[in-house]
Amino acid sequence: MLKLHSWRRSILQTLINPKPTISSHPNLNAHHPPPRLLLYLYRFLHQSHSVDAHDPPFTPTTKTHKPKTLKTSKRKKKKIQHQDSSNSPKAHNFPVNSDLPFDFRYSYSETSPSVEPIGFREPPRFSPFGPGRLDRKWTGTLAPAGQPVDSAEMAEQRDAVLGEPLSEDEIVELVERYRHSDCNRQINLGKGGVTHNMLDDIHNHWKRAEAVRIKCLGVPTLDMDNVCFHLEDKTGGKIIYCHINILLLYRGRNYDPKNRPAVPLMLWKPYAPIYPRLVKSVADGLTFEDTKEMRNRGLNSSPLMKLTRNGVYVNVVDRVREAFNTEEVVRLDCTHAGASDCKKIGVKLRDLVPCVPILYKDEQIILWRGKTSRTPDD
Repeated sequence: MLKLHSWRRSILQTLINPKPTISSHPNLNAHHPPPRLLLYLYRFLHQSHSVDAHDPPFTPTTKTHKPKTLKTSKRKKKKIQHQDSSNSPKAHNFPVNSDLPFDFRYSYSETSPSVEPIGFREPPRFSPFGPGRLDRKWTGTLAPAGQPVDSAEMAEQRDAVLGEPLSEDEIVELVERYRHSDCNRQINLGKGGVTHNMLDDIHNHWKRAEAVRIKCLGVPTLDMDNVCFHLEDKTGGKIIYCHINILLLYRGRNYDPKNRPAVPLMLWKPYAPIYPRLVKSVADGLTFEDTKEMRNRGLNSSPLMKLTRNGVYVNVVDRVREAFNTEEVVRLDCTHAGASDCKKIGVKLRDLVPCVPILYKDEQIILWRGKTSRTPDD
């Protein structure tokens, strides 16, 4: 039995036992109620009944939903606490004082200290290390070291960290452990060369590994000796393996991660300064007509090599030198290398071959061997 209220009970009684009325329809029986009353009765019985008399039907029941609490692990809690402590003003001690004995640059292997820029694309007062974060002044291209460095003392410290030289068996063991492509202690060296922030990455890998695998790609692979020199000079390590574009940098026997040098990080990449024009309108030693003829001859000749973006250019210098034994002008196709890499390749070839770049057009490099006479034995 449904618990009915008084007002609903009265309505139900009137629907079930209606008063006798005179119907105009001849077939309508008094014992059978009209269809409209049956519809009312059907709707009434299917309504939701509530205890409160003033509560309308179809009112949803109120349930208290407890908010779901996210269960955080102990590791996440420690990480959050570490972030909060690191973001606190007491955690930062600025400016950072670094004892590294060299000038800070964005790239050590791809910039030449002997070439001075003629202009800047941004004000030199904006240091990429951040305002007030470094005790060195940024000049637009570098942050010079404050005090002069004693090279003999630095060499002694480096030898003390390296310790005794590795034996052949130890070198073979390290090479076999770190030279493979699935090594998780790898750093990719791109067109920026040996950058400043890469030094910090190397020391971070040296905390848990004796050596680091460095994979070189792009423009720096034209001069791998230069890359090896700057890696050893700036980190204090030792190159124990060099195969094409793969290097292994050893940290040393007496390396202590707790006493590693402080390397302040660059917060952004500074804009490259403006340097003097590389290609002159008239090459040195030629007239205007001769220069024009050399350029047309180079554009109409077949390319010596086709260089791709982020490729391995280890054998480019030797190929250009061999070509200059028989040819006076050489063309390099850098269609897929990009305009910026094309200019960097020309600058490096000018110093390494040596030669004279006389034209950059449609990502094509035209090189002239110059007035110096060459023989096949050179």
